[in-house]
Amino acid sequence: MVRSWDAAVGRAQDRLAAGVRLRAAVEGEERRFALWDLASLVEGGLGEVVDPDALTPRAERGWREQLGESGREWPGGELYRRRYWILGERDAVAGTVAVDNWTKGPSQLAVSSLYLRPHARGRGLAAAALDEVYAAATAEGLPGFRLEAHWSWQPAVRYYLRRGLWVVGWKRSLSFARMPQLPLHRVREEDGRLLLLVADRQRGWVPILAAGQEGRWLRLDETADYRGCDGWVHEYARSTLALYLALAGRPLVRGPQWWAEAWRWADAGEPEGLAARIEEFERAARSRAGRTVVSPYRPVMLPEPAPPAFPQLADSGDG
Repeated sequence: MVRSWDAAVGRAQDRLAAGVRLRAAVEGEERRFALWDLASLVEGGLGEVVDPDALTPRAERGWREQLGESGREWPGGELYRRRYWILGERDAVAGTVAVDNWTKGPSQLAVSSLYLRPHARGRGLAAAALDEVYAAATAEGLPGFRLEAHWSWQPAVRYYLRRGLWVVGWKRSLSFARMPQLPLHRVREEDGRLLLLVADRQRGWVPILAAGQEGRWLRLDETADYRGCDGWVHEYARSTLALYLALAGRPLVRGPQWWAEAWRWADAGEPEGLAARIEEFERAARSRAGRTVVSPYRPVMLPEPAPPAFPQLADSGDG
């Protein structure tokens, strides 16, 4: 039984540092890691691919100015998190990942700065790094990990769903988690509907939610298996299916009354909350970087007044 989450995080960090897939960044590598962080932000926030090891001081300043607050470098960041290099062939540095020195959510490891250079992608290195973090967390009694991704970073968002992570929130960005209490999930299209299925040892893949369309509105149906799910699955299944719907360009709103109450799910929950948040995310991205956000989402068009605005989004600065 874990008596101290801080001590458990420290032991999990030691496990990561002793592993074969990661190498802890050492003193003197802070600047290089920061430039790799910047390359990730430039690609995700501005859609430009840059070589982190070829960034000149002038180029760095230019990119940080374009990114604004999200591109700010945070000296001393190693005090609140440990930074790791993801190793590729012949133990060459291929990417980065960082883990906070304290927990997030229900005592989970907090992951950030997951990035691979383009030539190192498609080889399972990011997946292996996340598996390593998950194994270290659960070995020390911690319930998995959590990470954030901006909605406008479409490739990353889609990747995390493919990896089977669950959507656990959308307060300032999309929050994903992998926990022992949450089974594997997948989505299947059937008769024009998207079905969210979870893995069951005895029964295989079991559908728990079905999302269809009635006119321009969403229809969300529960199965008996959903009503019998434990608390963790019951809580996060609707949020997870909502993101699948958004990425497929499907409706997220069940009607004007639901849309008028979208503010109730400002942090997580019903799909209408995600619909309102996505509109906030896309407005914020356009105002920060002047960049058109390319996504399959279609804003809700209603003659009725829009739901009450959420509080102004603050840029988390996460990569």
